[in-house]
Amino acid sequence: MTNEKNNHLKSVALKVREHIISMSVGGGCFIGASLSCVELMVYLYAEFLQIDKNNLSDPERDYLFLSKGHDVPALYGTLAELGFIDNKRLENHLKTNDSVYWHPNRSIPGVEFHAGSLGHLPAVAAGVAYDCKIKNQQNRIVVITGDGELNEGSVWEALLVANAYGLNNLTIIVDRNQFQANIRTEDLIPLEPLADKFEAFGCHVTRIDGHDFDAIEKALKSLPYSNHKINVVIADTVRGKGLPSIEARADRWFCAFTPAEGQQLQNELHTNIKAEIKSETLIVR
Repeated sequence: MTNEKNNHLKSVALKVREHIISMSVGGGCFIGASLSCVELMVYLYAEFLQIDKNNLSDPERDYLFLSKGHDVPALYGTLAELGFIDNKRLENHLKTNDSVYWHPNRSIPGVEFHAGSLGHLPAVAAGVAYDCKIKNQQNRIVVITGDGELNEGSVWEALLVANAYGLNNLTIIVDRNQFQANIRTEDLIPLEPLADKFEAFGCHVTRIDGHDFDAIEKALKSLPYSNHKINVVIADTVRGKGLPSIEARADRWFCAFTPAEGQQLQNELHTNIKAEIKSETLIVR
């Protein structure tokens, strides 16, 4: 990936994080988990998926299903930055005159399916992938799940069916931020060795740093990994990424901040980004 493209994607990701913080002030949102999947969401919509505001009804478009629906601020923010919806619409978060709510709603351009109850969308995505296969279309179908969401048996049932039909046009991306609600996944129902579990269900698995655009690009540009297996990308991420004061904290799951607290977080975000840029510059030298 060129430095120019990498810097552009980082700029978009910064804007998306600003939106997420703003929504955590306007009635609150699931900020920690939303911040962990920003780079994944931005790369998928900005670079990978063949979908834009002009082809939302094209039957041969690519599909993104956000199964961990509480991360929708990251999706809304990305859609706003890429022109699917007006930025001003995000100000309607939780207002009764709009559908910009805590979970995906199909009335928002770019949202393919409602999500709320965890574990449902892998099966929906598998159905869409199968339909596309039957029609000999080249659509790519991506579903983002949470790691805690993998405790839902319906996820594994969907994998069994999808692999039985050789749906290599289906990709599952796991936002592996190590938390389920307000507890660490490994302290509740341990998931590791996670890659081995997916492989046992017939999937082809790769594991990456979910905040590294170069790693994300390398993983997604190699799809499909097999002629007959589901693609699984385990993306290791950090809950609350970009805000050191709330990173990897069990108590920073859902937050409703005051305007003053929100401004403080915006300042922290920009201070942290500047520190990262300085650190990267020193490494290059």
